This record gives sequence, structure tokens and C-alpha cells, in this order.
Amino acid sequence: MEASVMARFHAHPQPLFSSSPALRARSSPPLSISNSRPSTLALGLDIKNRFVTRCSVDGAVKVEPKVPVEKSFPPFPTVMDINQIRNILPHRFPFLLVDRVIEYTPGVTAVGIKNVTINDNFFPGHFPERPIMPGVLMVEAMAQVGGLVMLQPEVGGSRENFFFAGIDKVRFRKPVIAGDILIMRMTLTKLQKRFGIAKMEGKAYVGGNLVCEGEFLMATGSASE
Repeated sequence: MEASVMARFHAHPQPLFSSSPALRARSSPPLSISNSRPSTLALGLDIKNRFVTRCSVDGAVKVEPKVPVEKSFPPFPTVMDINQIRNILPHRFPFLLVDRVIEYTPGVTAVGIKNVTINDNFFPGHFPERPIMPGVLMVEAMAQVGGLVMLQPEVGGSRENFFFAGIDKVRFRKPVIAGDILIMRMTLTKLQKRFGIAKMEGKAYVGGNLVCEGEFLMATGSASE
């Protein structure tokens, strides 16, 4: 009998341990070398390598130098300087209220700026303890930008025969104080050449915030009128 058992064993070898699922799992092949590290460590190494690659090709971390605040703001473009503005508008000190034009399409639109400074002649009386630009002068400055749109040879205008005729729906949203830069956009919305009437839309901003808006009426006439 012993001999027959040994013969069956050699003919059909059996594992030394039980064939239960739990034990079969224990006897499974070992992990490969690439998986021998815990997955969290491997993930951490991958993240580290990607971070270094993103920062620099040679593996060095480069820190960008901080730009000084005085160099971080680009200057306004100059489409018209003050001398060109003086050649178009008839206004002079203290009522020339446009310092520069930064965008311009003849007969369509213009964007002008007014640098509001404490040296402006209206601040001593408006107001001594709290210098605020008068709303009527904001409207006047916007009307002058509108004049630059229309007082050009390209649209048949001249400074002798163009007048500020009226305003409507004017709203003052925020005060404008000394140190502000008033940015004004005037856009032609309607032109009646037969009657010599131009209607314009105006908006003024400080730091991207709307401070004044309204509708403007311009009129043309002969030099004798």
C-alpha cells in the first residue's frame, strides 16, 4: 500500500500547502521590481520629478525678480499730444481740460484723459478741505473730447462753428479728486447734417470705475452766428 501511495504522489505531485484561496494568494508570485515600492512613495517621486521639470530644464528652481511698482504700469499711448489738441480746440487755460488723446477715430469716437491735480485752479474753492472736481467741469471736459471727434477736416468740422448745445441723462457716480486720472470716451451716436446737429454718448472713468455718464448735443453754425 505504501508503495502504491508513493507511486501516485510521483505521478500527480500536490502542493505542500492547502489549495484554499487564502493560501493560494500567499503563494502568488512576488511583486515586480517596479512595484516593489509602496504606491504612495512612487507617486511622491513622480510628483517631485514633474515639479522640477516644470521649473527648469536643468533642475534648478528659478525665482522671477519682483517688478518695482513704478515699472509695473504701462504708460498711456499718445495719439494726440497737448500741442495737437491745442491746434484743434479753441480752449486755453484755465478751460482746456483735455491733456492727451489715447484713442481716436475721426467722426466716430475719441478717448481723452485729464490729469486731475491739486494745482487745478478750481480746487481752492471746491472745496478747501476736500478737493473734488466740479461735476460741471467733468461735463465740460467730456464735451471737449466730443469736440475733438467732430472738429476735424475729415468730418467737415472747424473750431469756429461747433458748439456745445445741450446735455441729457447726466449722472455722477463717484467723486473725482486730486490725483485721479479722468479717462473720457465720447462716441457719435447720431448725426443730422441737414440741421447741423450731432448727438453723442459720453462716459468717464477713474481706475476702471464709471464716474460720470450722459448724452451730449453738439451744434454747428456759421462763424457769424
